[in-house]
Amino acid sequence: MEIKPVKEWSAAIMINHWAMALSIFVLIVTGFYIADPCTIYRGETVDKFFVGNMRYVHILFGIFLMFIFIWRLYLAFFSRFNADWKDFFAWLDFECTWKQIKFYLLIEKEPPSHEDCTYGPMQSLAYSGLFLMIFVILVTGLILMGAGYHAGLTAFLYKIFKPVENMLGGLAIVRYVHHIFMWLFIIFIIVHVYMAFWYDAILKEGTVSSMISGMLFEKEGK
Repeated sequence: MEIKPVKEWSAAIMINHWAMALSIFVLIVTGFYIADPCTIYRGETVDKFFVGNMRYVHILFGIFLMFIFIWRLYLAFFSRFNADWKDFFAWLDFECTWKQIKFYLLIEKEPPSHEDCTYGPMQSLAYSGLFLMIFVILVTGLILMGAGYHAGLTAFLYKIFKPVENMLGGLAIVRYVHHIFMWLFIIFIIVHVYMAFWYDAILKEGTVSSMISGMLFEKEGK
C-alpha cells in the first residue's frame, strides 16, 4: 500500500493555530492567578506589583487573542487555501456526522469521507463552538477591562458592550461568565488533544504532526 503525503494546512493556518494555543494557555495561567493570587511576604511592599504585572500580561495576551481571532475570521473568507467558512458547517451533513460519531464509538471501522470539507463533521462542530467561546471570552474580557477606564479606545469599546453587561446583570455576572468560559476552554483543550492523538493512533495519517509540517499521509491502493 502506497503512502502519499498530501498538503493539509497552509502556513497561515498553522501559525494562527499555535499563536491561538499560546495565547489561550497564557490567559488560563494568568487568569487563575488573578482570580486567586498568592501573597508575597518577602521584600518591600512598594516593590510588590506581581498581581499588576500578571494582569498586564493577561490583558496583553487577551488583545493578542483578539487580533488572532480577527485574522482567523479573515482567513475563513479570504484564504487562498482551504479551511474556509464553509468547512465550519460540515456538521450540517447529519448522515456524515452520525457516521463519524459511530466511528468514534468504534461501531464503524472507517471514518466518513469529507472530500468537500477540510474538517470532519464533529471537528467542524467543535471548532465552531471554539470560535463562539473565543467571542464570548473576548466580549466579557473587554467589559471587565474597560470598566476601569473613562477615556481612550478601551473606554469606547466598553460603551459599545455596556448593554451586554446590563443584560447579564452587572460586572459580577460578567466576571462569572468569563470564568466559566475559561473552564470550557480547559475542557476543549483536553478533548482536542486526546482526540488528535486518538485519531492519529487509529488512522495513522500523521494528524498530530500535520499542524507542524502541514502534511497528512494518505494510503492509496494496496
